Amino acid sequence: MNTPQYDSVIWATRGRTWGFRFVLDAGLGDPLSDYERVFGDLQDAPTAWRRHGGQVALRFPDPLGRQDSAGRIIPHEFVISGDLAAAVDSVEDGLHKVWPLVSEVYAIVWDAPHPPDLRGRCTEGH
Repeated sequence: MNTPQYDSVIWATRGRTWGFRFVLDAGLGDPLSDYERVFGDLQDAPTAWRRHGGQVALRFPDPLGRQDSAGRIIPHEFVISGDLAAAVDSVEDGLHKVWPLVSEVYAIVWDAPHPPDLRGRCTEGH
C-alpha cells in the first residue's frame, strides 16, 4: 500500500459511521497545517480545485454516491503534492488520476465499523 503516490497525498473523508478524518497523511505527522494552507478560503462547495504553490487542493463528492448514516453524500478532500499535483488541473483530472489511487481501499473501509489507519487498514479487528 505504501506507494510514491500515497507519499504525495493527504486524504480526508468520512465513512458510513465514522467521522471526518485524515485517512492518508503524505507521511506527515500532522497534515492539518498543510490541509488548511492549501484549501485556504475555498468555500464548502461540493467540488473544488485550487493550486497553491506546488500543491493542489481537490474536493469532490463520493463518485458512487455513498452516504453516511445521516444520509449526507460523503466528500473526499485531497491535498496533492509533487508530480501528481502537476498532473491535476481540474476536479475532472482528480477524478481520473487521484480517485483510482484510493477507490479500492475506500470500497473496503467506508462501511467498516472503525476508521482506517493511515495505511488504509481498519484500526481495530484486523
